[in-house]
Amino acid sequence: MSPAGQSQGREELIITRIFDVPRKRVWRAWTEPGHVMRWWGPKGFTSPFARIDLRVGGRYLYCMRSPEGRDFWSTGVYREIIPVKKIVSTDSFADEKGNVVPASHYGMSGDWPRELLVTVTFEEQNGKTKMTLRHEGIPPGEMRESTGAGWNESFDKLAEGLRGPEKGEITMPKTHFTVQRDELKVIMDRIFDAPREAVWKAITDPKAIPKWWGPRSQATTVDKMDLRVGGSWRYVSRDEAGNEYGFHGVYKEIDPPKRISDTFNFEGIPPGHELVETVTLENLGGRTRMTTVSRYANVEDLDGMVASGMESGAVESWERLAELLEKMQATRK
Repeated sequence: MSPAGQSQGREELIITRIFDVPRKRVWRAWTEPGHVMRWWGPKGFTSPFARIDLRVGGRYLYCMRSPEGRDFWSTGVYREIIPVKKIVSTDSFADEKGNVVPASHYGMSGDWPRELLVTVTFEEQNGKTKMTLRHEGIPPGEMRESTGAGWNESFDKLAEGLRGPEKGEITMPKTHFTVQRDELKVIMDRIFDAPREAVWKAITDPKAIPKWWGPRSQATTVDKMDLRVGGSWRYVSRDEAGNEYGFHGVYKEIDPPKRISDTFNFEGIPPGHELVETVTLENLGGRTRMTTVSRYANVEDLDGMVASGMESGAVESWERLAELLEKMQATRK
């Protein structure tokens, strides 16, 4: 990557970067939520949420979280999209629901417009990519300088990610865990190096479930698994101290090998805190994207589940699932 180029017109911030990867890779980094979440925001900031409706008239909604844990939301509407070449969108501060808010909502002073314009172009240059960002409407002075610094630190993170193990791929966690508190749901997704039919078997075969379901420190048994709409399931996990934890639910929808939906209850808490899980499997030509959406009845239930360590346990389970699928594939060869 070359050093950053930056210039300032009367009301326009311009930043140019050269990335040592093909244009298609940089385009993906801007247009796929999972990729955006790995680099959006200055150094020390994280991005726990990104939603993209990539079409003219579609909207995006991003969240940027400070090291102190404060969330800053931004949104905009796509005005022009030329695939792999150009993106033009508006840019505004927002709340977590995507409503446009003034800069003062985040304690910023000064004459900051409610809507700015961002244009990003991507040029192929002998296997590399020249990316140019134009951010129009930013007031001159300290605000424009801080915005430029923020973009450049974000692009530093982008450049680092593009140096991943596979040239041009963003380095990112294999399992993505996203909490959408305003919509009362948690989303997990991961791409597994196995055909969809193999993943379907691993998540629906009672003999396979104990090999990956739950953290490594617990042993899981399948007490019941009546795989039909209206049928029920129950798993029991036992930790090293001998404590048992029961989970149960009812199947609401089954569409092999694409989709399965069921209710989920943890028996360690009083009844009345049921959630609904929906798992979809997308065929990626020998690989499979698995996405699980967990929908909660209220924000208290969601916050309680997240605070209980849901993320670490679920991510570890999917690591074990990936290992099982790898063994299954090796056995078939």
